[in-house]
Amino acid sequence: MSTNAGRSLREMAGLATPMSLRVAATLELADAAGTTGATARALADKAGVAEEPLRRVLDHLVTIGAFAREGDRYVATPEGRQLSRDDPSGIWPMLDINSAIGRAELALVELLPAVVDESSAYARRYGQDFWRDLAERSELRESFDRTMAVRFRDFAPQISTRYDWSRFPTVVDVGGGAATLLVEILRAHPAVTGRLVELAPTAEAATEALAAAGLADRAEAVSGSFFDPLPTGADAYVLSDILHNWNAAKAREILAGCARAAGPGGHVIVVEQLREEAADTAIDLFMLSTFGGRERTSAELAELAEPCGLVLRDTVQVADARTLLEFEVAG
Repeated sequence: MSTNAGRSLREMAGLATPMSLRVAATLELADAAGTTGATARALADKAGVAEEPLRRVLDHLVTIGAFAREGDRYVATPEGRQLSRDDPSGIWPMLDINSAIGRAELALVELLPAVVDESSAYARRYGQDFWRDLAERSELRESFDRTMAVRFRDFAPQISTRYDWSRFPTVVDVGGGAATLLVEILRAHPAVTGRLVELAPTAEAATEALAAAGLADRAEAVSGSFFDPLPTGADAYVLSDILHNWNAAKAREILAGCARAAGPGGHVIVVEQLREEAADTAIDLFMLSTFGGRERTSAELAELAEPCGLVLRDTVQVADARTLLEFEVAG
């Protein structure tokens, strides 16, 4: 191995840069610096941290191009401004160490035990699994819901218009978050009515979102888990970005519950980022370390669904990085 190649690998393996960026996001340094910049002392005082260690973090941020130094002031570069809370890139909540996703990504330091025996890296780091953490800490649940809403901000309108949802007069969005996707489906297909199933705190947020969109007369959110019996009799049950959060046994349990609720001839609609088309390997490792889940191929999803009496009828590219798999419950 050449010296240059060795240095490159060392740089890729180094933790100083990713952690400096995450500290900058958590302390909201880009927002605090503003457009004119600020001294290390001013930034430290605003963040409530020690000046000298923060200066060293800032100097590294200058080295990597996230900040520039103008005299004794530090100012975020165009790239560094993506660390601002309101930047349209939506990067900030993914890096903030106090957010649900930012906190979860730190569990990757426990990747080796997860590889050795498939144990939960997240639980090893934090003492309990991701979902229990969200259930017990409202600020993490709210952070997760906001991040998922931003994540689907662009995908939802595409998913709602690139597939003929009007075929299903009644749609149940299972684990549908704060109703980002359901709102778009109902807007694009006026004859469709909907129901959303979510855990209690998020179901309340979904109810508010449906009302704000003027859709309260066509949809409702109910509290529940996709591991509990689902409302029966709908024409289609939607699982959007759900199955990759779970191992094979749990994913099959979720699919089976949807199939039972739909009944013979009913439909289960799975929307996922397929491994063969869009999912990258870093996301796959995040799913492993955080949830014990994985990104899957369309063939792997069909294999999961088959024992649940689900037959794959169609596959549709419905967004830039999302594929819809239409399953029918065998009669």
